[in-house]
Amino acid sequence: MTIHDLRTRHGDASDGSADQVGGRLSRVDGPAKITGAAKYAVEQQLEGLAHAVLVESTVPAGKVRAIDTAAAEGAPGVLLVLTPDTIPPLKTASDWFGTPPPDVPYCPLARDIAFSGQHVAAVVAESFEQAVAAAALVKVSYDEAPAVADLSDPKAGDGIAIDMMTKEWGEAEAAFAAAPVRICAAYNTPREYQAPMEPHGLIAAWQGDRLTVWEPSQWLDGMARTYAEWFAIPFENVRLVSPYIGGGFGSKALALSHGAVAASAAKMLGRPVRLVMSRPQTFTGYGGRAATRQTVTLGADRDGKIQSIVHRGVNETSMGGMWVEPLGSVTSVMYATPNFSSKQNVVRVNSVVPGAMRAPGENPSAFGIESAIDELAYEVGIDPLEIRLRNYAEQDPHARKAWSTRQLREAFVAGAEAFGWARRSPAPRSMRDGNQLIGWGVAAGTYPVRRAYGEALVRILADGTVEVESSSIDMGQGTYTILAQTAAETLGVPADNVVVKLGDSRFARAGVTGGSRLAGIMTGAVHKAAGAALDHLVGLAISDPRSPFHALQANTLVVAGGRVSSPRGDGPEVSIAELLASVGADQIEAKGDTMPANSTAEDRYKAYTTIATPLTHTDGDYSRHSWCAHFIEVRVDEDFGTVRVSRVVSALDSGRLYNPKLAESQWKGGIIMGIGQALLEEGIVDRRHGRIVNNNLADYLVPTNADIPDIQTISVGIPDPHSSALGGKGVGELAIVGVAPAIANAVFHATGKRVRDLPITLEKLI
Repeated sequence: MTIHDLRTRHGDASDGSADQVGGRLSRVDGPAKITGAAKYAVEQQLEGLAHAVLVESTVPAGKVRAIDTAAAEGAPGVLLVLTPDTIPPLKTASDWFGTPPPDVPYCPLARDIAFSGQHVAAVVAESFEQAVAAAALVKVSYDEAPAVADLSDPKAGDGIAIDMMTKEWGEAEAAFAAAPVRICAAYNTPREYQAPMEPHGLIAAWQGDRLTVWEPSQWLDGMARTYAEWFAIPFENVRLVSPYIGGGFGSKALALSHGAVAASAAKMLGRPVRLVMSRPQTFTGYGGRAATRQTVTLGADRDGKIQSIVHRGVNETSMGGMWVEPLGSVTSVMYATPNFSSKQNVVRVNSVVPGAMRAPGENPSAFGIESAIDELAYEVGIDPLEIRLRNYAEQDPHARKAWSTRQLREAFVAGAEAFGWARRSPAPRSMRDGNQLIGWGVAAGTYPVRRAYGEALVRILADGTVEVESSSIDMGQGTYTILAQTAAETLGVPADNVVVKLGDSRFARAGVTGGSRLAGIMTGAVHKAAGAALDHLVGLAISDPRSPFHALQANTLVVAGGRVSSPRGDGPEVSIAELLASVGADQIEAKGDTMPANSTAEDRYKAYTTIATPLTHTDGDYSRHSWCAHFIEVRVDEDFGTVRVSRVVSALDSGRLYNPKLAESQWKGGIIMGIGQALLEEGIVDRRHGRIVNNNLADYLVPTNADIPDIQTISVGIPDPHSSALGGKGVGELAIVGVAPAIANAVFHATGKRVRDLPITLEKLI
C-alpha cells in the first residue's frame, strides 16, 4: 500500500506568498479527488477479498432467543456466518480516556438488545451481492421487552444527574426571583446525524499476528490501540491506513463494533474482509448528536443587564453507554452575570450511544442561550445586537481569567456593518417583500481552543524536495495543504517541492482530529521538525569541509526559493540538491513534536492514543476560545409558512488563519450545517418499534445547493500566541455554533412566532 503523494499545484498569489503560512494556496488534494486518483480506504483491491454484511436487530429492547443461520450458510458463495455463539470472544478495550477496561470478554454481536439496528449477526461471502442475499436469509427471534423511545417517552423519567456538569456562582435562583424582568423558556433539539458522503466501512487483513486495517479514521493511533486491545496483540502490530476521508464530522474517531466483526472474520478465514455499512445502517451503527432539552431563565434589570442565569439541561444517552452533551458550555461563558447556575441530567433511552457531532455541546448550548437573550431583548425593547454588547463579558465569567484573545465585539461591529443591521426595522412582521415576511436575526457563537500533542517527521531528500510525514489525517479541512505551507515557509522552499504523507499509523504519531485541534497542533509540530532539519542543513553547509560555504566562516546561511546563499551575498549560491551532493548526504531527517521535553515513552503513547492528556482551554493564565457572530436574513412565505435563508454574513475570530481560503471553506461548511440543523434535520423515531424511520438521504434532509444563499465570511481574528505555536485558534467547529438560534431569531422577527423546537418547520409557524 502506498499513500498517494500530494504536491501543491495551484495558488492564488502570483508573488509566491501562497506558499507561506497565511497564503491562499488551493487544496493540494483537490486534483486527486476531482480526477478520481484519490483512493479511499475501502477502495483497496486485495487478492482474495471477501465481503461481510451485517444483520441488525429489528426490536429496540429484549434478548435474542435464537438465530437460524441454516439457509444463509447454504446460500451460494457464503464463507462464514457469525453470531454471538460463533464469533470468537475478544478482550474489552479501554475507552478513549484510556481507562483500564474490566477483565471481561467483549462480543461485537449482541445477545442483549438495547436498540433497534444493533448488530446481531454477520454474513461473509465471496461477493458483496452474495453476502447481501444471504444476510436476508438469517432469521432472528427475540424475547421483546418494553423500550424507552426518546426523551418525551413517559417511561424516560428525569434521568441521572451529571455532577461534573454543574457550574454555579452567586445566588442565581434568588437573583432571578428578585429581577424586574424575567425570561423562562424551554429549547429543544432533536437527534441529528453526521451523514457523511462516505459511509463507514473497512478492510481488515491479517499476516500472522499483525493486523492491517484500511478504514476512514479521524484518529489512527487511538483506533489502532483499540484493535490491539481487542485482539490482545502489541500496539505496534496494528497498522491503520486512512489516506482520505469522505466526511466525518465527529463520527469516525473511534473503532466500533462493525470493525471488530470484520477483523474477526478476516482472522477466522485467513483472508482479507471488506465490510461497508449501508446508508440505513449508518444511522444506528454509531451515534449522532443526542436529542437535548434545555430550560433557560434570565433575570435582568430594565436596561437589559443580566442579573441571573439559571440553566437546566437534559440529553439522551443509551441504555448501555454514557454520552454527555455539555449543554452549559456556551451558557457559562458568553455573557457577564453575577449569578449563575447550570445543571445537567442524562436520560437513558433505547438508542445507539450518541457521539460527537460538529461542535458537540457548544452547538445546542448556543441555541438555548442565544434564543433566550433574543427573547430578553424584545421584552425590554432593546436591539438584539445592543443587548449582547451591554452584557459583553470582558473576562471568562466561569474561570475568572482573561481571554487569550476575544474579538467578538469586533465581530459584532464588522458583521453588522456588512449586513446593514442599522437598517433593520425593530418590530416583528414589519419588513416584507410582497407575500414574503422578511426577518433579520443575530446570534453569537464560541468554541474552546482544545490543545493536545502531535509529532511530525520532515525529510529533505537528495533532489531538494521535502517530505512531511504524520499519522494525522485530512478529512477535507486542508491538513495536506497547511502542512505543506508550514514546511515550505520554514525551510525556504517552494510549496510545490513539498510532499505531505498522512493517514498511516506507521508515520509520526498524532492524536485525534476533532475539537478543531489538529491544525494548531500539527503546524506547530511540522514547524519544529522543519526548523530542526533546516538547522542540520545549515550546520552541514558551514562545518563540512566539502561544502562550498565552508571557507566563508559564516555562522548562518539563507535558504530561500530552494537555494542556499550567504546572508551577506559574498559567497556562492547553490540549490539544496547541489549542497547535499557536495557533502555526500542522501537526505536530512528530523522529527519534531509538541510534547513536554521530559516526556517518557509511556507519556507519548498515552498522549497519542487517548484523550487523557490534553491541556484544558483554561490552563494557565488565560481562557482560550474562538468566537463568531452570525447575521442572517430569512424570508417566510406568509401563505405557506415556508422558511428560506436568503442572506448570511458571519464575522469570525479564529486567530491567525493558516490558509484563509481553506478557513473560509470550513466556516461556510459549518454555516451550511447550521442551516440544515435549523430548518431540515431531525431523526424521526417510530415510537412503537424504536426505529429511525428516515434513515436515508432521501428522508433525512440535509441542505442542498438550492437551500443555501451566498454566504459572506469576515475574519476579525488576530494571532493568539497563547493558543498555538503559530497563533491560530479553532476553525472547523466554530461556525456552526450560533447559526440555528440566529435563524430562529430571524424567524421571530419575520413572523412574531417564537419557535423553540428545532427544526423550524411550517406547522410550527401556524
